[in-house]
Amino acid sequence: MSRNVLAQVSQSALRHNLQQVRTFAPKSKIIAMVKANAYGHGLTKVAKTLSDCDALGVACIDEAVKIRQAGILTDIVLMEGIFKEDELPQVLEHNFTLVVHHWQQIQALKNYPHQGGEKFKIWLKVNTGMNRLGFASHEFDEAYSVLKDLHCVEIIGYMTHFAQADDKQHTLTMRQYERFNEIVGKRVGERCLANSAGIIAWPQTHADWVRPGLMLYGASPFADSVGKDFNLIPAMSLQSEIIAIRDIAEGDKVGYGQTWENHHKTCKVGIVAMGYGDGYPWHARNGTPVLVNGQRVTTVGRVSMDMLAVDLSNVKHVEVGMPVTLWGKDLPIEEVARHALTIPYELFCRFTERVHVEVIS
Repeated sequence: MSRNVLAQVSQSALRHNLQQVRTFAPKSKIIAMVKANAYGHGLTKVAKTLSDCDALGVACIDEAVKIRQAGILTDIVLMEGIFKEDELPQVLEHNFTLVVHHWQQIQALKNYPHQGGEKFKIWLKVNTGMNRLGFASHEFDEAYSVLKDLHCVEIIGYMTHFAQADDKQHTLTMRQYERFNEIVGKRVGERCLANSAGIIAWPQTHADWVRPGLMLYGASPFADSVGKDFNLIPAMSLQSEIIAIRDIAEGDKVGYGQTWENHHKTCKVGIVAMGYGDGYPWHARNGTPVLVNGQRVTTVGRVSMDMLAVDLSNVKHVEVGMPVTLWGKDLPIEEVARHALTIPYELFCRFTERVHVEVIS
């Protein structure tokens, strides 16, 4: 690895965070969300680390097959179900569980030339207000009846998704919870509603299953907090190094667009091997925090494709090769996200192939 840009992922932190989910929701089973390359942390390695949970959640069958090919036997839930009818044989072959959320998926199941006693395990998705996926109240009964009459289908439960659980003061979450219970009624099957925000802030909604995502990776789903506030440990540390140091005279400016100007007599600026070509946010503002050799500094000027600049004025004994942390245990990703006017989810998921992901115990 000639260019020292590294995302280091801690298995012990992942396991700790999974245990915290169990602490928050001790009576619920867990679908650990590993979609989108495990939020940028590495799909198969994270899936192995979390394989003692009750199920793993992915977005599509390609992700699910990769997990199976890695020898992981944990149940896998396709959270968006099938995209095409020809995926159904693989679903049975690998014993995947499907979320069914629209009529075309039901039609595909009706069309399937089923032979033998194998059944498709189904979560039936209910739209309670997110208005993204799922059957609305006026169509749920019919969808349920059609699926129940299919000999190749086993309905194992019902699922919905909260639109505003990250706002602890908003009433929508409880309205969705009540709407879900009204729609599903007393039908036989398990219930699954709570995402990370629901797990932490809305214990009434935990039900039979919970679906942690962001909190597994040590970040908070709430805008006004960080993972540490909930005894979560950041699983990822994004690291690089100083590759150049410059003395900037008073009045000189740094970077594209000349958006930062030195107003002091002198200023020492370090150039870090990290840019938007690696997935670091171009829109990170002047003053975004960075750690250099463990000491907090801030960015100056615009982020370039391969580099960014930091103010080293308050760092003693600076030299090329000094380690840099862009986020991690001592610099919460939530704080970086706020400076970049984005969310931790996006920062985790936007890495390019130039960033080497290393899993440590």
